[in-house]
Amino acid sequence: MATDKYYVPESSPWPLVASVGLFMTAFGGAHFIQQATDPDTFSGSWGQPLFFFGLAWLWLTIALWWRDTIKESRGGLHSHQLGISYRQGMLWFIFSEVMFFGAFFGALFYTRWLIVPWLGGAGSNAMTHELLWPDFQAMWPLVKTPGGTTTQAMGAWGLPAINTAILLTSSITLTIAHHALLAGKRGKLIGFQAITVLLGAIFLGLQVEEYIHAYTEMGLTLDAGIYGSLFFMLTGFHGVHVTIGTIFLAVTLIRVIKGHFDAENNFAWEAGAWYWHFVDVVWLFLFVVVYWL
Repeated sequence: MATDKYYVPESSPWPLVASVGLFMTAFGGAHFIQQATDPDTFSGSWGQPLFFFGLAWLWLTIALWWRDTIKESRGGLHSHQLGISYRQGMLWFIFSEVMFFGAFFGALFYTRWLIVPWLGGAGSNAMTHELLWPDFQAMWPLVKTPGGTTTQAMGAWGLPAINTAILLTSSITLTIAHHALLAGKRGKLIGFQAITVLLGAIFLGLQVEEYIHAYTEMGLTLDAGIYGSLFFMLTGFHGVHVTIGTIFLAVTLIRVIKGHFDAENNFAWEAGAWYWHFVDVVWLFLFVVVYWL
């Protein structure tokens, strides 16, 4: 129902259906990771198929949900007030993502600047050092676990530096595309947004290459102590967000080609751009804190 003040959507099954997909993805993913790191304790193979089935379920739900929303927008059912609500919702969503990554960065800071000195016997913690881990050396990154396993730290000036340049370039190309959208230059918009999507795909491909190198040549795995866990949690979840952002921009690119946006009606496009710039900023923090320092 459309009014001058607000738009009240019809009853939709997609929130409930999406919740089912999220539950299957989270539950299957948690079991899949635990099984991979501790196969003796967690036997069976249902975690992996449940995780991928949940992902497929979720992506199909999102596609159908977006289809209905696009039909409503193209049908003239969205009011100005709904546009304000959409923008507020997207901003709150990005804020929740900031808190999400803030928790992992907080774990990294807590480990590096509090736990590591504490285990190393800094200040009045000499007794703790002798009792818990006498051979421990207070240095970061931790590449030696209590069990004696030694790994290598991931350097900053190889693939990570290349990926940083790629994401920074993608922000520039997306900004150029945004100006083209506002100026009504459709060909320029399509070209630079396509470049942005391509750069996102290249970033993901290089990150896969980095993970293969870490696992096969460096001994840096998800269960390689606190350093390995934090490294893959931060970079892995960021990779998931890059994947989502790339798909988001690819969908809006298809809509641009179909002529769905103009200088006045372009919230879906702007939402994808906001999300992409957020992902880029997170990577800059991640590159400095995880790879460089």
